[in-house]
Amino acid sequence: MFNQRAGKREGGGGGDAQEVVRHSRYATRLTLYERAPELEVSVEEFEAFALDRLQVLRAIEDAQLRGKGEDDVRKRVNEALDRHLPLHTNRSRLPPRQLVGERRKDHVSHFILRLAFSRTEELRAWLVRYECALLKHRFREADASERQELLGAARLQLTHVAPASRVAALGSGAEFYAAHEQLFEVDFERVLDLVARSQVVLRSGKAYVPQADVVALLAHEFRQRLTRALAVCARALPQMGEDERLLPVLQNLSSQSARAEYQSPATGAMSADSVDDAAAAFPLCMQHLHAQLLADHHLRHGGRMQLGLFLKGIGLSLPEALVYWRRAFAAMSDDHFQKGYAYNIRHNYGMEGRRADYTPYSCHRIIMSNPPGPGDHHGCPFRHFSSDRLHAVLRRDRVPDAHLREIADLAAAGHYQVACTRHLEARLLRAAPTDAPAPQVAPVVSPNQFFDLCSAPTPSSSA
Repeated sequence: MFNQRAGKREGGGGGDAQEVVRHSRYATRLTLYERAPELEVSVEEFEAFALDRLQVLRAIEDAQLRGKGEDDVRKRVNEALDRHLPLHTNRSRLPPRQLVGERRKDHVSHFILRLAFSRTEELRAWLVRYECALLKHRFREADASERQELLGAARLQLTHVAPASRVAALGSGAEFYAAHEQLFEVDFERVLDLVARSQVVLRSGKAYVPQADVVALLAHEFRQRLTRALAVCARALPQMGEDERLLPVLQNLSSQSARAEYQSPATGAMSADSVDDAAAAFPLCMQHLHAQLLADHHLRHGGRMQLGLFLKGIGLSLPEALVYWRRAFAAMSDDHFQKGYAYNIRHNYGMEGRRADYTPYSCHRIIMSNPPGPGDHHGCPFRHFSSDRLHAVLRRDRVPDAHLREIADLAAAGHYQVACTRHLEARLLRAAPTDAPAPQVAPVVSPNQFFDLCSAPTPSSSA
């Protein structure tokens, strides 16, 4: 895909900018990145381009976490784009060489991050999420002609609903839409985010999407294509092991993502006796599992795995784990515990079976794995609890009403890890001195990260 020498740049100086750019390989500013670049890129450009794009994606993540409303998020993202990844229109008065250079950098940097972030499921999910967010932002900022060009290139296969057919198709639901706006009929699975926010009418498995919300369809299509492309990259990545110049660069890029695997500093200081006291600093998912274990003296397999590996990650050694779980399962006989449960505990610590040293579950794995069924208690409360149940749990944790509403709204919008991060910040604020500024932490990617931050000494306690 890339050659590692500095090559010719497209687009010469002089001439009409629109005409020159139109005849380059970057005729349009916005793209779904369907064709891999067939050009030469120096190793220096390879890393610099990718780092700039990564800065933008991380800025989007931070803006979604810190932004105070849509206008503030938009402002933060535009500032990051202007600084790291500008992309001017054909109507700008910039030299053709600069316009083509911007688009070349945008195109190449996207494919470099595909390579860097295809190694693990979590990295792929992070890249898909924020590349989609970038596409949606650019689409909303584009003019009408650019939007139509991109929609045409996407081949979305939309079914237009004529104004005269609306009442027949939607019944009373037709009143939900303005009479003048265009309406499209699509399978509801293609616009789940609009369905979750009650922004469309549903009839017989179809969603009716107004023109203003077509960006959701575009993002869905892009998400599907990018997910498939990353799976292909993941299979091809082992072939790059022979390239000693590029592989370290790719590894460095993926390690700079907030979704890089969290490494806990736990040193084995947790004992079976101290787990119950430490539970005050557990995230909601682990507090729920811990509470159910104390109440029922049992957890099903999914809950035991999620809680057991978390406890291992915060420093509970194998001997102490065996003591802790035996006490927790007090209602069963020693023989039953040894035959049915002790083996699995030793297995998690790499002492049985393949002797693999299993790591604690990440937030992504907990959110995306099999959802809890009746009698199960694993999973993510922000993802799997009802709104009323989540409100009740947050109130029990003494989250102030203002924070509680924000956290619940984030969870309802599907921003589960952002909601968990806000919950952590509310906890830290509660423990901070009265005159301390509101704490801000990196996005939560692991229950163990939450615990480490929540249990760390506050400035007042360490003074």
